[in-house]
Amino acid sequence: MNAIQTHIPGFPRIGAARELKFALERHWRGEASESELEATGRELRARHWAQQRAAGLDLVTVGDFAYYDHVANHIQLFGCEPARFGFGAHDSALARYFTMARGGRSDAACGHGPGCGHAGHALEMTKWFDTNYHYLVPEFSEQTAFALAGERLLGEVAEAQALGHPVKAVLLGPLSFLYLGKERAAAEGFSRLDLLERLLPVYGALLSRLKEQGVAWVQIDEPILGLDLPSAWRNAFEQAYWQLNQAGAQLLLATYFAPLEENLSLACRLPVAGLHVDGVRAAHELINVADWLPAHKVLSVGILDGRNIWRSDLDAALARLAPVLAKRDGKLWLSTSCSLLHVPFSLDAETRLDPELKSWLAFAAEKLGELAVLKAAVAGDAGHAGAGQPSPTAAAADAGQSTAAADAEATTAALADARARIAARRASARVHNAAVAARLDAVAADPQADRRAAPFAQRQQVQRQRLQLPAFPTTTIGSFPQTPAIRGARAAFKRGELTAAAYEAAMREEIAYAIERQEILGLDVLVHGEAERNDMVEYFGEQLDGFAFTQNGWVQSYGSRCVKPPVIYGDVARPAAMTVAWTVHAQSLTQKPVKGMLTGPVTILQWSFVRDDQPRERTALQIALAIRDEVADLEQAGIAVIQIDEPAVREGLPLRRSQWHAYLDWATKAFRLSAGVARDETQIHTHMCYAEFNDILPQIAAMDADVITIETSRSDMELLRGFGQFRYPNEIGPGVYDIHSPRVPSAAEMTALLRKASAVIPPSNLWVNPDCGLKTRGWDETNLALANMVSAARQLRAETKATAA
Repeated sequence: MNAIQTHIPGFPRIGAARELKFALERHWRGEASESELEATGRELRARHWAQQRAAGLDLVTVGDFAYYDHVANHIQLFGCEPARFGFGAHDSALARYFTMARGGRSDAACGHGPGCGHAGHALEMTKWFDTNYHYLVPEFSEQTAFALAGERLLGEVAEAQALGHPVKAVLLGPLSFLYLGKERAAAEGFSRLDLLERLLPVYGALLSRLKEQGVAWVQIDEPILGLDLPSAWRNAFEQAYWQLNQAGAQLLLATYFAPLEENLSLACRLPVAGLHVDGVRAAHELINVADWLPAHKVLSVGILDGRNIWRSDLDAALARLAPVLAKRDGKLWLSTSCSLLHVPFSLDAETRLDPELKSWLAFAAEKLGELAVLKAAVAGDAGHAGAGQPSPTAAAADAGQSTAAADAEATTAALADARARIAARRASARVHNAAVAARLDAVAADPQADRRAAPFAQRQQVQRQRLQLPAFPTTTIGSFPQTPAIRGARAAFKRGELTAAAYEAAMREEIAYAIERQEILGLDVLVHGEAERNDMVEYFGEQLDGFAFTQNGWVQSYGSRCVKPPVIYGDVARPAAMTVAWTVHAQSLTQKPVKGMLTGPVTILQWSFVRDDQPRERTALQIALAIRDEVADLEQAGIAVIQIDEPAVREGLPLRRSQWHAYLDWATKAFRLSAGVARDETQIHTHMCYAEFNDILPQIAAMDADVITIETSRSDMELLRGFGQFRYPNEIGPGVYDIHSPRVPSAAEMTALLRKASAVIPPSNLWVNPDCGLKTRGWDETNLALANMVSAARQLRAETKATAA
């Protein structure tokens, strides 16, 4: 191989046209067999490997494919499926996999008795570091045993080899696998790190099998090296990797998402054959890594951003690489900073995107092309054509020189094109808005702009007097099922087959149906159901200046769930009201309060591809001002309850604690700026889900929402304990059932969860709600689940009343 090589840590799984998503959903509906789903997987893998090789990558990545989640893959790979699922010999591996991911086993399987619901719970799901990708959390106890079940991974390696590809297998490292899990039903004092000695031999056996199969390199991901690790975890690395090194495989230790900082020396001295580092988020460490990594080890630099969609400044990338190349004697691997899982597939499908904006972007396929240009530029003459071969004839030499000259010319042209696109973006008049900048400066000078007029205790009294809600008030998080009729009407409207008036009439009918169903079910605070919204971020971005949207820029969030993040390319402003008409229509249909539903500024920021030419803080505050205007208009229209969803606040937290304070300062300010315009009698809600919040509870309290709703059912109310210990001052709604599972929990199960909640939160401050929005569910299961939820709330009211008497 040449001194300069290219590879990627991973590639998007879903396919250019979301083939995996649709295949999964057909299988879950019973319309496609396991073998048909597996055939789709094989086809996608083959296509993606071929694309990597066609782009000139020296190695294809095998093991990054997953039908739901790569961490869940490792749970099966290492034979540690939780015993509570009660799997038997009759359960296929794929059926077990989807049961862990989606739930659905019978209550009897766990052995805890009827109504427990424990076995039916899917694995807890949380965010993958600071991305919007969700992974399934492994469960560990002192009884956890490991056994190699490597047939799927080894089979995928054989597939790639049969197609003639040089293979680099990828695994999640043992320390990260354990660290990202949780102790469940474990004895006091047990730590999942205690399981490392049991796990390492299984990893070693797999590495030996991969070597025997002819795999040249194994990328072993340890992203936790970018975290502030407890000393016990840091100290475990050297012994663990000494043991893994005995398997004889060439290991490329991979880190990403953060600088190594105090773990830099550790990573450089581990007994591995190479080290991959994030050259985007840890660009300042590249020289130190080049100095400290022994010369005989491979250094792989993730020089292109695997997290964002802007074209790279290739001149700047080459400038960053130059001193590293000098220290590594011209030997280097080039890569993306992390897996391309986090960006859309290709710009080829974007036939309607504004040409100017499109010229500024690079999706996964385009990033492969950028890698090829960088490799050619660094290599100078495309790897010295013919090196190591017998002396060519004069004619062949002339042909080689001509080819090298043509390659050099093409590389020069590609660099010039990249340079021109970067310059055009920087100079574009559409990026900057002087009025937005002036307003933001004025707000920065007003210390009261992000504060409500009265403290929560005073607001709570006037809100209760206005709303007159019962104890344990029931509500939902916002969305109701997006039925085929809703999606069909939206698609027809976008295609021009349905007039604006007809589309609005169809959506009003859907809203009326949602209100009627909630009235029948007996919910206390209603929502309009969000029938008109395609996505909780996209809907708002489509109505804000500074945003652009792709046709097919889909990114996997988890399983079959894909999102199409907006592109924030310029200053953000709100030209007109976005939700008021729909919310007022819904409120006109009922005497009960209807929540105005907004997405918060940090979530819009975090779930978009954000401009990289100004600090994220400034973009967040611009969005906050736009949401603030919407809050004011909803309030003016008579809406008494307004929810500003912020599920991504925890997700946006920097991975290093030293950076937390600065981030939380502006993130909580952005929320308060959105809500600060509301009068005392207007109740402000927020919603957060699928993340660990206990370590930022003071900052969540500082957001000063009147009511917060959170996801807690998958963790059996575990997340709520922190709120209780912290004595969270405002009202709170812990989710009592998991909306991501098709399973409908019983009223008894929800009642038991509410009793747990009442033990740690004052009952007078408790709300009753699902974990998250109901967009992905069907109406039949939604009606059953909400009926059970209302029944549980009524049971708690009766118990509380009896206790008081």
